Amino acid sequence: MSRHWAALLLLAAGLGEPALAAGSWVADAPAVRVAMVGREAASEVLAPPAGMTAERRIAEVRWRFRVPPGERVGARLCHPRGCVRLAGGRGTSQALAGMAAGEALRFHFERLPGQGPVTVKGLQVIVNYR
Repeated sequence: MSRHWAALLLLAAGLGEPALAAGSWVADAPAVRVAMVGREAASEVLAPPAGMTAERRIAEVRWRFRVPPGERVGARLCHPRGCVRLAGGRGTSQALAGMAAGEALRFHFERLPGQGPVTVKGLQVIVNYR
């Protein structure tokens, strides 16, 4: 078979198209004051860079945040299509995998019963996509 025909067959099969490169984006948000039991406090949006194409999909998300020593909060990280409960102040999750990487995320925190108001600082996400 000639090279010409082989190239045509690869293109027809979709194998000749360049693959989208994997990458990541990082976003930070200001501190959040969590003051009332039963009412979530949401962070500012953690937005992807401008120009993120719609084809990009989340592979995994890494997060971190800090609370004062001895304090705890309930925490979730939310995408417009769903949320994942966070086990602690830092970690990695594939729970949002397959969702659009070009959408903004937001932290949601809740004060736990028996604790006073808490300020959550150092909010950051790293979104790995493909």
